[in-house]
Amino acid sequence: MLATRIVFLKKFFDEPAKIGSIIPSSKFLTRKMLADLPWSEMGNIVELGAGTGVFTEYIAQYKKETCKAVIIEQDPVMLAELRVRFPDMLFGRRAEKLSYIFNELNLAKADCIISGLPFAMFTPDLRESILDAATTQLKKDGRFIAFQYSLQMYPMFHRRFSEVKVSFELRNFPPAFVYYCRQ
Repeated sequence: MLATRIVFLKKFFDEPAKIGSIIPSSKFLTRKMLADLPWSEMGNIVELGAGTGVFTEYIAQYKKETCKAVIIEQDPVMLAELRVRFPDMLFGRRAEKLSYIFNELNLAKADCIISGLPFAMFTPDLRESILDAATTQLKKDGRFIAFQYSLQMYPMFHRRFSEVKVSFELRNFPPAFVYYCRQ
């Protein structure tokens, strides 16, 4: 666990725009984002920006056996570690290529997409590309759940989703806003 946090911290200092935080998300944030999902009904779930696998671990624990989990992580070191820890999951590197990844894997649209991506650190074009890919691969009534450290993304999420609710998790460091969006 300490080694994972050290790797995460080093990655943050090397490329803060790609990592977004100095430490991985807390168990409190993980539960706030994922505990109320209808796990028994999900056929496909996606995680964007898996990092050290905090959410991935929760997904592995709660998804039903037939649910396909697609884990997206662009950092090659973190991705390699995730592949070893979660060999039954499917992997990709670029969130904006989600449609291509789903096509290559011959998957139906996702019931839920979870995002730990630091959208505030991305260029507007990259944000748009990622959200285009996510909304294209999400089922009609699918859920998009993301955390951010500000309310900056609210207008963009509100334009793309029919429903957007915001919650706050104070027990995370730094404290985080959780966006619950529906297609």
